[in-house]
Amino acid sequence: MPVPFNLAASLDASLQAAATAAGLETPFAAEVRGADPRHGDFQANGVLGYAKARKLNPRTVAQQLVAALPAEVTAAYEVTIAGPGFLNFALRAAGLLAWLQAHARAEQLATGAATTRAGESWIVDYSSPNTAKQMHVGHLRSAVIGEAIARLLAYSGAKVTRDNHIGDWGTQFGKLIWAYKRHVDTTALARDPIEEFERLYKLGNSAAETDIAIMDEARAELVQLQTGKPESLEVWGQINEASLRAFQKVYDQLGIRFDLTLGESFYNDKVARIYAELTQLGLAQESLGALVVFHPEHPRFKEQPFIIRKSDGAANYASTDLATILYRTEVLKSTGMLYVVDKRQGDHFEQLFITVRKWFTAIHQPVPRLEHVDFGTVLGENNKPLKTRDGENIKLKDLLTEACDRAYTLVCDKNPDLPEAEKRAIAEVVGIGSVQYADLAQNRSSDYLFAWDRMISLEGNTAAYLLYAVARIHSIFRKLGFTPGDPATETAASGLETPTELALARKLVKFPEAIQLAASQMRPHFLCLYLYEVAGEFSAFYSADKVAVDDAPVRARRLLLCARTMLILENGLQLLGLRTLARM
Repeated sequence: MPVPFNLAASLDASLQAAATAAGLETPFAAEVRGADPRHGDFQANGVLGYAKARKLNPRTVAQQLVAALPAEVTAAYEVTIAGPGFLNFALRAAGLLAWLQAHARAEQLATGAATTRAGESWIVDYSSPNTAKQMHVGHLRSAVIGEAIARLLAYSGAKVTRDNHIGDWGTQFGKLIWAYKRHVDTTALARDPIEEFERLYKLGNSAAETDIAIMDEARAELVQLQTGKPESLEVWGQINEASLRAFQKVYDQLGIRFDLTLGESFYNDKVARIYAELTQLGLAQESLGALVVFHPEHPRFKEQPFIIRKSDGAANYASTDLATILYRTEVLKSTGMLYVVDKRQGDHFEQLFITVRKWFTAIHQPVPRLEHVDFGTVLGENNKPLKTRDGENIKLKDLLTEACDRAYTLVCDKNPDLPEAEKRAIAEVVGIGSVQYADLAQNRSSDYLFAWDRMISLEGNTAAYLLYAVARIHSIFRKLGFTPGDPATETAASGLETPTELALARKLVKFPEAIQLAASQMRPHFLCLYLYEVAGEFSAFYSADKVAVDDAPVRARRLLLCARTMLILENGLQLLGLRTLARM
């Protein structure tokens, strides 16, 4: 019989079958979850609620359920009844080894995981910087959290489309084009286009704020852009092309890719339908010259209108967001959309989603699943949003450069004899990974303190610690002359015996649950914590149980444990968006 990938899900199904066989009434929920290691690997808590609802003795119900369990479950687990009917399941050593032997390659893990969310279709909307500006530290969280969630969902079997909904339209372009036509420095533009565009925007914005005539000229430039004047479109196109090239350099460093890059400009010709349709349906109305949607039934929004067209007739975020959802539903056929955007935008998305539900219901269109995946702020040591000393946002490219430089120092201290090029390559993986992991290891809903010393360290729950664990296992195989996962070696493995062997194996078989938890709650930090615990269990095992022993069956089983630890650490880190190393 095949060894199931997700043991908790398989156990849950077995308990459901046992409930039917025992003649229990439906519905019966087993409520299988991970157990306190002192009591076993899994616990089923559903008996108590079931029995109480029917005024039955929960322990008697538990006994009936255990008696009806299929033989393969009682062969794989030691089953005990605790307290008033709680069921504890401890995997026997043979069951642990069977799982490790059955899931020996990355493709086997991926195949097992891909059944969890098969049939789901998601658009993950993340990063979304504004063109004509450099990406800064404020863009970090959306980019790395969004990429990790996209990877987790795809790994779990969902169809995932990554969309970078860039800000490439709006009033700022009038001021920018005005300044470009009058003050562009062609030498600076050739050297660093984005810096020059930022300078021009600041110049245009400052000039427009102090001179009403310049403000009128900037508005005229915007009108010319919006009406398609070729000269204006050419400048706008140049701005966007340079911006996308600069963004891509950062995305390449972070290992991020997008399937779509459809900015606000793409929806410019689609907002008229939004205005007309919502007005015809009676959802939108004029208020002080603007077109708005009210939600009087909502306790917070009954007097706070959702503005979908400004009083000057211009579109805004609400306009393009509504058009985007319609396009994604009608054209891209998406049934679910995730918006990885900071928590300060919570009210906007709540009003947006309420509006969409009313609108789509009125036109008899299925309402897509819409979720705002929010996150907190990156803080400096003063507990305020991380900025430079002069109060400017830290450029993301500069942050990543500093991370690589700091990691280079760590690599030189750890392995000074490596060739220079290899040290630099390792430093890039460790530095970038440290920035990504420090962000992902936090509960995304919380703010977190950005601290270099903690971030790039071989101690604690850090990327460097985990990457070093992977590299150390590679080193074990190099020194002993074995290939990780080689069936010729592993078939000779004897049964697991020592406490540290068993503890490591018990942690490894929980990989499917860690993936499922992180993906279902859209919280990568659950996977980070799991990988850190795996690395800790491996360290304890490696300290207690020598791998290079003469006894071939013992050596084989310990090499098997090393290989599976490396496999799960590498796969887990890659799901988080990190690259791994064979040498560090």
